[in-house]
Amino acid sequence: MIVGVVTALVAGFLPIGIVAELANIGTLAAFIIVAIGVWVLRVKRPELKRPFKTPLVPVVPILAAIACGYLITGLQPITWLRFVVWMVFGLIVYFAYSRRHSQLRSESKKSA
Repeated sequence: MIVGVVTALVAGFLPIGIVAELANIGTLAAFIIVAIGVWVLRVKRPELKRPFKTPLVPVVPILAAIACGYLITGLQPITWLRFVVWMVFGLIVYFAYSRRHSQLRSESKKSA
């Protein structure tokens, strides 16, 4: 709910162009991460069950990451800066929360 309120406030008070560019860079960055993740998982964990398989791995993930990277280069430098600041803030929140709420950490404490 906190993220929703913050997002609504940001979207409500910033010009739509800034919000659109932040949405664009965020979505493209996520696509790059997913494309690279598909390739890495195919190499590192080939035994995983896959209901859907990406064709022509690693060609398709590499081309997808390159295409998204190319689209990101067309965004304004200030958008890059805003994205980096927002990403750093998000990572701080993520790791601060996960430090106390990690399922893996609580399971390792129980088994020790």
